[in-house]
Amino acid sequence: MGKIIAICNQKGGTGKTTTAVNLSTALALTGKKVLLIDLDPQANTTSGLGVNKHEIKRSIYHLLLEQIEAKEVIINTKVENLYLIPSNIDLTGAEVELVSALGRENRLKKGLSQEKENFDFIFIDSPPSLGLLTINALCAAGSVLIPVQCEYYALEGLTQLNNTISLVRENLNPILCVEGVLLTMADFRTNLTKEIIQEARNHFKEKVYQTVIPRNIRMSEAPSFGQPIAFYDKESIGAHKYADLAKELLVGGEG
Repeated sequence: MGKIIAICNQKGGTGKTTTAVNLSTALALTGKKVLLIDLDPQANTTSGLGVNKHEIKRSIYHLLLEQIEAKEVIINTKVENLYLIPSNIDLTGAEVELVSALGRENRLKKGLSQEKENFDFIFIDSPPSLGLLTINALCAAGSVLIPVQCEYYALEGLTQLNNTISLVRENLNPILCVEGVLLTMADFRTNLTKEIIQEARNHFKEKVYQTVIPRNIRMSEAPSFGQPIAFYDKESIGAHKYADLAKELLVGGEG
């Protein structure tokens, strides 16, 4: 049965979508069958995989609000073994529409129930907020991967996210746990980056991945070409680091 991991941080600009696209790709390239769900109305994960969000007929919106089966919205990507439930502008009003919906917190969980056994990993790229879309991700997932940028105040915002995870665990999803904390956008030339890494390891202990994702120009360029970094520049430091993270995740899953 597939492991469902929500990639969450209510702060924007933490490398959430970059991680969703590139970690999913790295795992798919090892032969794992991976489903990536774009739960963000900005649809950057969708376009980052080379899918034109303006041409999508059925999206995650239709799974959540019209409750059509997941298999009807899953599409292939250019990456072998990697599949996508895309997003587009339709999702913008979903938070408001879900408020009055029956079983609103569990729409995504219900929609994925038939697909869990078809994939080794299912990743959910959550929006940068703690609204109903993110709550749906946390209810559907078994664990949460938290990207944290190596910047001042980065760890302070995690208290609110931890509180939300605890509330969801207590009231809606008792199995929810933290999969890991991923440090992103590291600039090893600065003392600040080193301090943030040390502070994160002190606070989250073994939950912090050994792999740290650096700032990388090639990785910043890749989305505008609709390609994961492993396709855009497989020799770049970004590609190597996400391959390392995939190995770490696989070893952790076996442990």
